[in-house]
Amino acid sequence: MRRASTTLLTALALLAPLAPQTFAVAEAATAKVPTVVNPGFELGTRGWNFTSGSGVATNYPHGGAKLAYLDGGPGFRISQTLTAPVDGRYDISAWIAAGGQGGRFAVKVNGAEAGSVTVPARFEYARHTVSRVGVHKGDKLEIAFESGDAWLNIDDVMISPAAPADPVATSSDPRVVEMFDWAKRKANSWVLLAGSTGPVNVDENNRFGTGAAVYGPSYWAGYANRSGYYSRDMAHQVVGAQVLGLTAENRTMLRSFAASATEAHKYYPVWAHNFDTGTYLSIDYRRPDLFVREVPAPFELVEKAAQAYRWSGDKAYVEDEVFWDFYRHTTEEFVALHDQAKPNGGVAVAEGTGKGIFSGTASYNEQGNEKLAEAGDGIAAQYQAYLGLAALARGKGDTALAARAEQQAAALKQYFNSEWSGAGSGADMVRAYSLDGTAFKGWGLENSWFMPMKRIIEAGPRNEAYLDYVDTQAAGPDGPSNIEAFTYLPDTFFANNRNDAAWKWMKYVYDQRDVQHVNASQGPNGDYPEVSFTLVGQTVSGLLGLEPDAPNCRLTTQSRLPAGMDWLQVDDIPVGKDRIGLRQDGVNRSTLTNHSASRTYTWEARFAGSHPTLSVDGVARKARTKVEHGVTYTYLTVKVAAGQTVSVAV
Repeated sequence: MRRASTTLLTALALLAPLAPQTFAVAEAATAKVPTVVNPGFELGTRGWNFTSGSGVATNYPHGGAKLAYLDGGPGFRISQTLTAPVDGRYDISAWIAAGGQGGRFAVKVNGAEAGSVTVPARFEYARHTVSRVGVHKGDKLEIAFESGDAWLNIDDVMISPAAPADPVATSSDPRVVEMFDWAKRKANSWVLLAGSTGPVNVDENNRFGTGAAVYGPSYWAGYANRSGYYSRDMAHQVVGAQVLGLTAENRTMLRSFAASATEAHKYYPVWAHNFDTGTYLSIDYRRPDLFVREVPAPFELVEKAAQAYRWSGDKAYVEDEVFWDFYRHTTEEFVALHDQAKPNGGVAVAEGTGKGIFSGTASYNEQGNEKLAEAGDGIAAQYQAYLGLAALARGKGDTALAARAEQQAAALKQYFNSEWSGAGSGADMVRAYSLDGTAFKGWGLENSWFMPMKRIIEAGPRNEAYLDYVDTQAAGPDGPSNIEAFTYLPDTFFANNRNDAAWKWMKYVYDQRDVQHVNASQGPNGDYPEVSFTLVGQTVSGLLGLEPDAPNCRLTTQSRLPAGMDWLQVDDIPVGKDRIGLRQDGVNRSTLTNHSASRTYTWEARFAGSHPTLSVDGVARKARTKVEHGVTYTYLTVKVAAGQTVSVAV
């Protein structure tokens, strides 16, 4: 068992993350879900079988006050056997630290091993998962930890439902396959088991929370030492969650934010919610006029609701009045209420107070002391919120509102490019304004890269110069200090057809997965949930260039494979109630498989450049062209029937 210094113990006690089923109240969970007894060992040995060379201690817990340990040497073991209450498929995770090699985390079903992890040497806790373990009602599910060459510490065991979809990647590049497989397993391990019971209001100062509640459909989006999900993180994880089929989780979480954007909150959604999906995380919420809020968040949530609708076809996004009120309030009352300091001519731009996160900040960039009224990430997110509202309004059948929202987006973009962003390029482009109207240029982290990522900068030389600037700054000494900030860079470059740069940043994020996070309580970077969810989404929406429109059974694709990646295929991608497979061969051939049992999909296969014809399964057809964000595309629209595979090529 690891022996920690007094100083280290104090720090860990303050910062240790807590799994959602860490103390006794977890045992009150409904019998409809599998429940680990005493998952955080706070009740000593209760529920677990301990051999010699093992036990419960207090010297180095991950969460709460206790942990289980195995001494080094052969034959020591800790285990618990559950009876499955229902049929299901689950991921089982635990936080483990190890002083040496050879320890194992294994799961058995009716005595047969269903999966295992060999634990590497790592003094700090990291999260390990045995994925997609299938059980039938009445099966015996054993969770076991086995000794290795040195001490092993175990804490915070958690059961997650296996994601509804299990997409499979194959490629000429083994790196992207390895990355995608890791990311989908890691992302799935952060999904909460709806119906389980766990603590609420857990944070670094409140290690046991303030009580317990039944959790709703949700997943971790934010710090692992807090019992909730955050609007900013969740917004960035939506697409990855949809690729895993987490439609119910996305809908429930987005709706909880929408419901919290009340008049009393001046139409800001509450920044963080507990996993019960109905209460606010107390560390970030004090009272209706004192809670964390940042201008880009409500706008991003509108944009992401539109994305979730296009991926899932879930009619709640256009029929549920809670959602609909949120979209309208965000793009109307919210903007009007928060447009006080800086005049913007004929357009309205939502502003922050310049007084810190508990009073409303203009930017996601919480570093530095700039007292900003308007910021590049806020205005760019507002632009995309108008476009998201237009898409949702069309889904609702309100063509007049859709047209008006598109006009608002166009007016805001025109104003941004003609006035707001100044006349400079690269480091000389304006990316924020202070309360007194002073323009800020240079590097602003989020309020820099959000502008090209949200495509508010007009396509052309200024946009290209700014992308070069973002790439250089992010790679330099003034780049982000936290890994989750880097996860936006692939999206930024994919959105602008900088495929090689996007892939470079995907690889960078993945390669940092075992490096300790700047917040030590998080464990390694790879255990920050945003990392895995975004890599899943970026593989499918970025590299493969898939844009679904499930409500209308339409798909648009554009290969964004980087140089050196000959081909990439992902199968079993969920779109609406169906599954598709998509393969990109370089940037000149796309192959779509429709796994639907009955639905035909309309596929727009597009390719960068101007070409007179494209071939469909080897037969040449006259093609059409269009220009989007400064890029000319050649495309064809083809029908892909249920069970059919079609190839389109230059």
